[in-house]
Amino acid sequence: MVLDGEGRPICSETWPGNATDVKALLPVVTRLRERFGITRMCLVADRGMISAETIAELEGRGIDYILGARERSDSEVREIVLADRKPMAPLVIPRARCGETELEVKEVVVGDWGPGSKPRRYVVCFNPEEAKRDAAKRAAVLDSLRTALQQGDKQLVANAGYRRFLATPREGHFEIDAERVAEDTRFDGLYVLRTNSKLPPLSIALAYRQLWKVEAIFRTAKSILETRPIYHQSDATIAGHLFCSFLALVLRKELDERLASAGVSAEWADIVRDLDRVEQITVDQHDKRFVLRPQSPGCAASVFQAVGVALPPLVRQLPPAIPPPTSPTAPSRSRRGRPRRGATSP
Repeated sequence: MVLDGEGRPICSETWPGNATDVKALLPVVTRLRERFGITRMCLVADRGMISAETIAELEGRGIDYILGARERSDSEVREIVLADRKPMAPLVIPRARCGETELEVKEVVVGDWGPGSKPRRYVVCFNPEEAKRDAAKRAAVLDSLRTALQQGDKQLVANAGYRRFLATPREGHFEIDAERVAEDTRFDGLYVLRTNSKLPPLSIALAYRQLWKVEAIFRTAKSILETRPIYHQSDATIAGHLFCSFLALVLRKELDERLASAGVSAEWADIVRDLDRVEQITVDQHDKRFVLRPQSPGCAASVFQAVGVALPPLVRQLPPAIPPPTSPTAPSRSRRGRPRRGATSP
């Protein structure tokens, strides 16, 4: 899914289910440049896209990128970037609905060792709220792990959530490793970005956060717009189904913008439910016919007003039905029979 700076869907690509993201990425970049005449672009992707081959290809084509780094498995990030002691700059981001998100960011450059060296630029981001959630999840896992250890530790090896906190000080026995717990604490609320962009660190952090729009797009298509399940027998019908879903996303984005401009704040599920309850009924009384509309439920009236569509009146009388025209009947003609024999007939 390709979005513009305002989060509006521009175009989409459909790939076979066994195509990897990394292999599909660079052909899409090429087609975007050719289709829209883009001279400068910045690719923003999560850590599933990062690889040495992808980074080398993007830099060779002169494409800016902001990629999520693997802070736990990448030794350079874990041992050098996260060990940097420079202070972080605070950033407050307003949320779409209400409230604010606090974020702290800083820049770390690795490998800047003079002429001829190729420095690697990283941006470290820290979310205090996310750090609290990570700590609470780890505390819950450790509490469950202590209970499980009291009941026997043989079955704990297969549980990846438990295994990362376990050590084997005695042969065949497990216990909680305090060093592993402390190491895991280092990553609470942290995520690291690798980039070659010249944007300031705060702008890079904001650009990466725009990925939630893409995730929200796919979540909307799959759940709210009920794209799935899809039962088709050919690639053409699958592509057609997804394209109709893409058009629905475009319409929803337009509706969201109009609602925001009108100051209407409502959840999508409430909007769909209230619009579905708008109805009219027809009543016949003697020789007259009326159309009645109940009061608009919930936020339906505000939605109609925001998009510039007028609701019909609560009561309106239908004009009397005009009977269909009938073709005029031709006068009946008497059938002429045989002439009667006269008295003078031979």
